[in-house]
Amino acid sequence: MRPDFSVLLLTTLIGAGQGLFLALTTVDLYALLDLLPRQDGHWFHAHGALLALGLLAAGLGASFFHLGRPERAWRSAAQWRTSWLSREVIVLPALMSVVALYGLVHLLHWTPVLARLPSGTAIDAPVALAILGTVLAFALYVCTAMIYASLPFLREWAGPYTVINYILQGGASGFTLAAAFASFAAPGLPRFFASWALILTLLALASRVASLVRNRRLRPKSTLQTALGIRHPQIAQKSQGFMGGSFNTREFFHGKGAAWVANVRRTFIALAFVLPALLLAVCLAGAGTAVLPLAFAVQYVGLLAERWYFFAEASHPQNLYYQSIA
Repeated sequence: MRPDFSVLLLTTLIGAGQGLFLALTTVDLYALLDLLPRQDGHWFHAHGALLALGLLAAGLGASFFHLGRPERAWRSAAQWRTSWLSREVIVLPALMSVVALYGLVHLLHWTPVLARLPSGTAIDAPVALAILGTVLAFALYVCTAMIYASLPFLREWAGPYTVINYILQGGASGFTLAAAFASFAAPGLPRFFASWALILTLLALASRVASLVRNRRLRPKSTLQTALGIRHPQIAQKSQGFMGGSFNTREFFHGKGAAWVANVRRTFIALAFVLPALLLAVCLAGAGTAVLPLAFAVQYVGLLAERWYFFAEASHPQNLYYQSIA
């Protein structure tokens, strides 16, 4: 398939925004269970939520460049009963609203107790919004990934790894960003976030490598022989059939050679997973937090490359015919 840069930005930006928000809510939930001390003041959470909201809004804005008729974008929510894209269109604004409210209640120090657990632990407004936002963030990961995983004819996408990779990669980038942000705004939290970021990055690496191994073993269910009904063992396409390109040759193939694609694969493995993991490990080993912004920058560039490869890796069945042009 042909990767569209607006979709690369959409999926990586909102993934990082979701991950950052999950990092913020993890602090709330840890504090609720007395696993972390409650943070003094609300500046970190309020401005962290603003940063997450900015990433989500930037991703939403990038998606409009992918639309042929942006003024009709609102219609994309109409098929929510059957379309994962419609569900994504609904869940994303809902999550953005919760993130905005979460940041606002922290900014205003508005913490009314809404409920109490049997143990007596108070559930205040920020914690309630954190729980609701966490559910929406994971729902958005699933909706975004299922847009691709629900297409059975694109076998590289149609499998559980697509959903797992979207969750782990978005979480890894979000927690890495949280660690970088905390190095300036919350000196007591960078190691906490960096530890989780390292774990998520290594899990994301394992899952992505497993998906690469699985996809490499796939063999097309259709061949030129079955498509044409000819059993001859050697069939070679000599011509596309017309002189110029077409929608089929532009939209269903990335147009790059095998060497280019292989280089992109090696690049994203190094930048999205290996180098960030090393930088996070260096931070946790006591080298300081100065490497954390670099870790996020490197990882985000790597995730852009990974998402390009994700789209390019999917082989549409129609490319069996257009392979000599592709």
